Amino acid sequence: MSEMTISEFADKVGGIMSVIMRGYLKQQTSKFYQMKITIPQFAILNFLNSEGEHKMTDMAKFMNVSTAAITGIIDRLAKSGYVVRKPDPNDRRVIRVKLTPKGIDLVKKSFHQRRQMIIDMFGKISVGERAEYLRILTHIKEHLSV
Repeated sequence: MSEMTISEFADKVGGIMSVIMRGYLKQQTSKFYQMKITIPQFAILNFLNSEGEHKMTDMAKFMNVSTAAITGIIDRLAKSGYVVRKPDPNDRRVIRVKLTPKGIDLVKKSFHQRRQMIIDMFGKISVGERAEYLRILTHIKEHLSV
């Protein structure tokens, strides 16, 4: 087999990655639908779980959306009991958002489901292939973080 150019490689990887991402998102979306939550809502819950309590403006920056958009997301999460709002003790104009125990439970449940999905997908390839895949993904991540 002849060597492929970087352009041919890019085309093949782009096609494969879009199929993988669609499949992954389809499964994740189905799980989120069962939990009655959207992907942006879960992104906020995940952010709060890993970063702790934060200001609304911080979450808007993280999601790259307006403060009005983040207010809508937080409204729905608060109505469902996943987060609570509270005024900042140093500046009452600032609203902070915190996960509730119900929100923490939802994030944990989602992590377990994602973990099982990955186990199911990657359980079909060898330990060596998984190690090589992880090595390459880690290498790519390092270049993206620069």
